[in-house]
Amino acid sequence: MSRYSRQIMLPEIGNDGQKKISEASVLIIGVGGLGSPISIYLAAAGVGKIGLVDNDTVSESNLQRQILYNNSHIGKKKVSVAKEQLKAISPDIDIEIYDTLFTTENGYDIAKEYDIIIDGCDNSETRYLIDCVSKELNIPYVYGAISEFKGQVSVFNYNGGVSYSDIYPKSENINSNMNIGVIGALPGIIGTIQAMEALKIITGAGDVLQNKLLTIDALTMEFTTFEVNL
Repeated sequence: MSRYSRQIMLPEIGNDGQKKISEASVLIIGVGGLGSPISIYLAAAGVGKIGLVDNDTVSESNLQRQILYNNSHIGKKKVSVAKEQLKAISPDIDIEIYDTLFTTENGYDIAKEYDIIIDGCDNSETRYLIDCVSKELNIPYVYGAISEFKGQVSVFNYNGGVSYSDIYPKSENINSNMNIGVIGALPGIIGTIQAMEALKIITGAGDVLQNKLLTIDALTMEFTTFEVNL
């Protein structure tokens, strides 16, 4: 267990917490800017099973922020490359890949195999679906979103807490942020916080961002946490 010794020595984790991490399963939807740091840190922490959902291939424009990939991966399937990269970090963990979009047809069947769902996607349509699946299956949903220099993190549908649709009610005009610019380091910040929230849920350490919305402005380095009580 020397691989995990620096987190095992933390009183909040210990051997019991590391056992919980090794037995946990986490589904990451989207293996891009957010999904890269999320998956890297969860793999490095020793999460026993990680599921990766993405049907995209690596492009040159991804490399500015999607740190799982490099030039040699351009044109290859993201989930296949991600699995190889993550297994190189932690060979003993189980990586399941789903080379598909997360849809109403497959979402419930995929998600029911996992303890936590983490949002690494880039559009509201998928987030509303994740929210529905999370609520119906009673699986915590770790939300993250980025745009330009700003980001958000929260934990939805956890122990009866608020949901994504409670904060952002669905309307007919659903906007996607796929074509909005983003500074490359921002998804690293947001994705790392998402990974931290997942590890807190797994181990019971600290206070989870339940009924809270953390917002970050990277230009001013303002971190603000809003209480969300409905």
